[in-house]
Amino acid sequence: MLIDGYGREVNYLRISVTERCNFRCQYCMPEKPFSWVPKENLLTFEELFLFVKVAIDGGVTKIRLTGGEPLLREDLDTFIAMIHTYKPDVDLALTTNAFLLSEAAQILKDAGLKRLNISLDSLKADVAAKIAGKDVLGRVLEGIDKALEVGFKVKINMVPLKGINDDEILDIMAYCQERHMKVRFIEYMENTHADQALKGMHGREILDRVKEKYTIKTLGREGASPSFNYLIEETGYEFGLIDPHKHDFCESCNRIRLTAEGYLIPCLYFDEAMSIAESVKKGDIQGAANVLAQVLREKPKENRWSEEEFEQREISKRAFYETGG
Repeated sequence: MLIDGYGREVNYLRISVTERCNFRCQYCMPEKPFSWVPKENLLTFEELFLFVKVAIDGGVTKIRLTGGEPLLREDLDTFIAMIHTYKPDVDLALTTNAFLLSEAAQILKDAGLKRLNISLDSLKADVAAKIAGKDVLGRVLEGIDKALEVGFKVKINMVPLKGINDDEILDIMAYCQERHMKVRFIEYMENTHADQALKGMHGREILDRVKEKYTIKTLGREGASPSFNYLIEETGYEFGLIDPHKHDFCESCNRIRLTAEGYLIPCLYFDEAMSIAESVKKGDIQGAANVLAQVLREKPKENRWSEEEFEQREISKRAFYETGG
């Protein structure tokens, strides 16, 4: 069992397999050039897998592959198959923007992937293009349809932004409900790489928008999930709210993150990280385990986002395209 310095069990590993992305979302990296880390700087799947085995043997039961956009990493299905073969009962999931998903869904399913989280911020082509930096909606919706067709369990993530897509909260909820997908509304996480003119919606504002049409019942958090869940009483549909600014968000944090270059990150908010690259490149399993143990000891108690109004909040320097959010 992996335990951090505050007594929390850590059983969830998020692996960013690439920082490359084919979108330039306003809340992530709108100004970043379309470049990428040289291939020789990335850990190979064999090297990543060496650490994955250390993590699984230590007690990790849930792994999520992220990016950037993970489907840009060549032979991703091979990595998925490596993990699935080693530990078939690991909850193995992937977060994607779905632009490339229609071609990849069946391959990922066959390799052993179990679940998908898909970003969908608008059902309007022009709004989706404004957020993502290019025309994306048609291919994203095709990817979602294909994922459902091949049997994936799908969750949808939406980041409501004032004056941009905040009028689509109920529309996206209806779209998801019709397709038996859970939607999670995510409070915009302020960071220095985003468009600084953006204004996110506070969780209570998102809930107020839902209450304009529905009666909702509070369900609470499920285990260590970052999502606070609610039930629509009229339809029985359950949705989630991911609210990193809320005071209790970090209390049961069970996550650590690994970047494609080998940096092990204990908290999404902070820049601090330690590298396992040297150890895994030498095949030094104990060295990688030692780094993991130190990262767990130094894992912060909580982030520094707050429930203050947008203008008063501290802004993270975290590059989410390196860690997958």
